[in-house]
Amino acid sequence: MRKALILIMLLGLASMIYAQEKFTINGYVKDAQNGEELIGVTVLVQELRNGVISNPYGFYSITLEPGEYTISYSFIGYRTLTRKVVLDKDVVLNIELNEETTLLDEVVVTGESPEKNVVDIQMSVNEIDIRQVKKLPALFGEPDIIKTVQLLPGVISAGEGTSSFFVRGGSADQNLILIDEAPVYDPSHLFGLFSVFNSDIIKDSELYKGGIPSRFGGRLSSILDIRTRDGNNQEFEGDAGIGLLATGIALEGPLKKGSSSYIFSARRSYVDLFARAADNDNLVHFYDVNAKVNWRANNKNRFFLALYAGRDNFSFGDDFGFDWGNRTATFRWNHLFNDKLFSNTSLIASNFDYGLESRDPSQGFFWDSSIEEFSFKQDLNYFISPQFELDFGYHVTYRKFAPGNIRPTPESIFKGKDLAKEFALDHAIYVGAQHRISDKLTMTYGARLSIFQSIGEGKVFLYEDPQDNINPVRTDSLFFDSFESIKNYVNIEPRLAMRYILNPTSSVKLSYNRMVQNTHLISSGTVPVPFNTWAPSSYYLKPQKADQFAIGYFRNFDDNNYEFSVEAYYKTFNNVTDFADNAQIFFNEDIATEYRQGEAEAYGLEFLLKKNKGDLSGFVSYTWSKATRTVPGVNLSRTFDANHDRRHNFNAIATYDFNDKWTFGATFTYGTGKPTTIPSGSYQWGDGYIADIITDRNGYRLPAFHRLDLSATLRPRKNQGKKWETSWVFALYNAYSRKNPFALFTQVTQNRDGDIIGDGTQKEAKMIYLFPILPSITYNIKF
Repeated sequence: MRKALILIMLLGLASMIYAQEKFTINGYVKDAQNGEELIGVTVLVQELRNGVISNPYGFYSITLEPGEYTISYSFIGYRTLTRKVVLDKDVVLNIELNEETTLLDEVVVTGESPEKNVVDIQMSVNEIDIRQVKKLPALFGEPDIIKTVQLLPGVISAGEGTSSFFVRGGSADQNLILIDEAPVYDPSHLFGLFSVFNSDIIKDSELYKGGIPSRFGGRLSSILDIRTRDGNNQEFEGDAGIGLLATGIALEGPLKKGSSSYIFSARRSYVDLFARAADNDNLVHFYDVNAKVNWRANNKNRFFLALYAGRDNFSFGDDFGFDWGNRTATFRWNHLFNDKLFSNTSLIASNFDYGLESRDPSQGFFWDSSIEEFSFKQDLNYFISPQFELDFGYHVTYRKFAPGNIRPTPESIFKGKDLAKEFALDHAIYVGAQHRISDKLTMTYGARLSIFQSIGEGKVFLYEDPQDNINPVRTDSLFFDSFESIKNYVNIEPRLAMRYILNPTSSVKLSYNRMVQNTHLISSGTVPVPFNTWAPSSYYLKPQKADQFAIGYFRNFDDNNYEFSVEAYYKTFNNVTDFADNAQIFFNEDIATEYRQGEAEAYGLEFLLKKNKGDLSGFVSYTWSKATRTVPGVNLSRTFDANHDRRHNFNAIATYDFNDKWTFGATFTYGTGKPTTIPSGSYQWGDGYIADIITDRNGYRLPAFHRLDLSATLRPRKNQGKKWETSWVFALYNAYSRKNPFALFTQVTQNRDGDIIGDGTQKEAKMIYLFPILPSITYNIKF
């Protein structure tokens, strides 16, 4: 025993001596012009052909043995910077990179290492560069990051004029959309014509479709992580734009040069202003505001406060009105405990609400619904060595669900009603490691422990048959005090990813992840609209789960000028939430009897080819996919195509820098028609009531969707002595005016005068189309 103890002590002492013989280089990588931290910069030790990338806050750390090293910092669009370092002690090395002006206009795909497509461990991840978004044609001239996301492989648009999207067989509510870590429950303006994300303030965005890191959770299908700019800490600057539908402005500058800055942006539509001038009582408008401040106290502490507020308002004279909106707030504290341990502490608040109002004197009411949440997150990055990095942390979220509250006007025939609120606590503990096993093989592995609590105050009804939604019979009820546990769910979510380099230009990657979702969208429609409500996992509603396997081949060509990838995925879902046929969703106190949960399956192939450099750049993507659902009590318990099932999707985008004044852009999209449910016949029942005969859910498909959009950007040469730059953006949406189907409905057959033909049992299908060719023009000024 004594010998064993001595041996252990000697080994411990040896490891301490060995550890003391290593030193650490760490710091932040920034843009030299505006002080913005750069995410994903490759920090390479040339002698070892090994290195790290800067984290989401621009921080990096490398631990090496003593010696002389050549460290290079590379980032597309910036000049590569090389530093010689004599490492005989710990070194703090903050780096500022300058833009490569001769290449800047050529780079339009992502700000990343040229070899990242091949060497990065991550697969099923797409980075969206806001510079590219701004060069592409946009509806009414408003650049929209969500519309670009809808063109990526594995992503399917919910339809023309919507901000909803589906990822790898998941529904739209299974996407977690974040702005500065805060969730956005409805990302749409004007029912989805535009998203709530103002392109003037976006810094970086990533879409995770698979191989999702363990720090993320809460949704089954994807994470769209959007981060806003911090603001120029060197000098004041601004942008402004005027379009056909909206105008916006962004201002930024230093509070204290080099250490603190602010940024503010605002956008508003002005259709209602013209309507008022024309004495039109039908008023529609939206607005959104972003604000952010940050302060670097020293090299070890930095603080951020980011705010967002946006709202849509519709008013139809003295008859009717409705509105909806999101509000978020994020406070972050970045702290460096030592040379290797980086911490991010976040306090987050998010609120989504909507309201409907009837102004009729005898039938007036106001109805509102909301979901709000408050979160605390503690995330840590431990840079142990260039071969091994560790991420771990704890998240907790409190949520309050208010499904509906109706308040009648004084003379209304309606009675007030307030549906029971629901409350939840959502805990998560996670750990993830990135392990470079050899020059060719790298792995990431980890797990997330999800602990969900449905809590009081609340009442739960017990039923004779919880699946009887026609005549539900209550047998008892249970009451729970404030914060008393109603139902607990504990789930482990393993994560794994591997990358094997075949040669300097190609690699193979694979991944597996399990995701758990405890918030459920209460909707029976195909496309989420602002008037849907949310509910937590509860006594009758189980957490949704998904397991996904993916494998891919990645290849670069022509000195990294072209990137190619093909990925295959297979995904299974458990406890997917659906609703009984003809379910009563709104103001139903027995809505638990309408819940139906079952299984789903999705699989597909995704192809992506990108051109990164040169005057002509862009990408082409193609996705073949299938998504089905099997839910007991829905569609006679038979398997049916999911609402978002599309067999073929093809997208192409391109930008061409004709010269230093003109840039041209184009997007083309094609998709198989979406499935829909329509009656196969009808019959007369009772006193003249015409009932539909439904045989299959989603048994029919709309015609295929395709559209071409074009744009041209004119940037006049900057005159000497002027401190501003201007540009004009001309765009054509739906250039060949394709009549793309948006929805299909049936109605009793009528003649041109609106008279019913025959006995009223004959019905005809009617197609709804949205936008023909739409030209737009936008004027921008940068000062």
